[in-house]
Amino acid sequence: MSLLERYDALLFDLDGTVYRGEQAIDSAPDAVAAAHRAGVTVRFVTNNASRGPDEVARHLTDIGIPAEPAEVSTSAQAAAKVLADNLADNDNGNGNGTVLVLGSPALEREVELVGLRHTRTAGDDVVAVVQGLSKDLGWRDLAEACVALNAGAFWVACNVDPSLPTERGLLPGNGSLVAALRTATGREPVVAGKPAIPLMAEALRSAGTDRALAIGDRLDTDIDGAVAAGLDSLLVLSGVTTAAGLLAARTRPTYLAADVAAIGEPARRLAVGAQPDWDLDGDTIVHRGTGEPDALSLLRVLAAGEPGRRAVPGDDAARAALAHLGLPDGLA
Repeated sequence: MSLLERYDALLFDLDGTVYRGEQAIDSAPDAVAAAHRAGVTVRFVTNNASRGPDEVARHLTDIGIPAEPAEVSTSAQAAAKVLADNLADNDNGNGNGTVLVLGSPALEREVELVGLRHTRTAGDDVVAVVQGLSKDLGWRDLAEACVALNAGAFWVACNVDPSLPTERGLLPGNGSLVAALRTATGREPVVAGKPAIPLMAEALRSAGTDRALAIGDRLDTDIDGAVAAGLDSLLVLSGVTTAAGLLAARTRPTYLAADVAAIGEPARRLAVGAQPDWDLDGDTIVHRGTGEPDALSLLRVLAAGEPGRRAVPGDDAARAALAHLGLPDGLA
């Protein structure tokens, strides 16, 4: 049974999973099309708050992945709901108060859609700060937010991703800018995006299912977010996470693959755990298959172990597979 047959909804991360910056990852258009043909609900679930659902859908369509705004769930939407829920009983004598927005016009729009006013300047009426990624954000913007936070404003971060995968490599993400305010104020924000629950909960509500598979490239957001929401997950190695990074972390996905093309493959073959072509006898890895060794199959075996477990190659096939994974000396 393939992943497409096992789940009735797929929650695709975007950056590093479906695209890098302005370029689609090669396998993504066919994978999303296959999900649609199979009648599986598709949701694009992104921590990036700089674009609204309509912009995200248009961008996906422009790079060869037809999408509708209703298929998109963003951390800006989740953050706006967190604001609305928390400010409903806190009017401070100013209605629901005003929200200071650090982010793009798309984030301002989501604040408007939940019935809240927004501003870019600290003032007595500011009861909350919401922070999302904007490539135009500067020191003066952070300074205004700092004033509001020091005065006691409620703080919501759309996400705390430290980096953003692009076609030029990893660039600063919203988490890097959140860190500046955290350092300046000593405050901690409420987080709306993955791995926190609000964004995943909104995506599940939108998809109308509790039998979804979360797909992403980051352990600390996509996979941790799936765990928090009680979902199975597929980690793809097309973005941030490396083999070494996976094996050093405590988080483990349900499935592991090179990219999203794997949704059509048998779930059992993709599952983290024992594989028929590899033996881990004590600390020694031995290839039991025929033909070229499958490095990802070996990684699924290794990922089933505890972080820090020792594993060394026991034959040339194991040595070649480990080298392919960027682990030439094994896990010593």
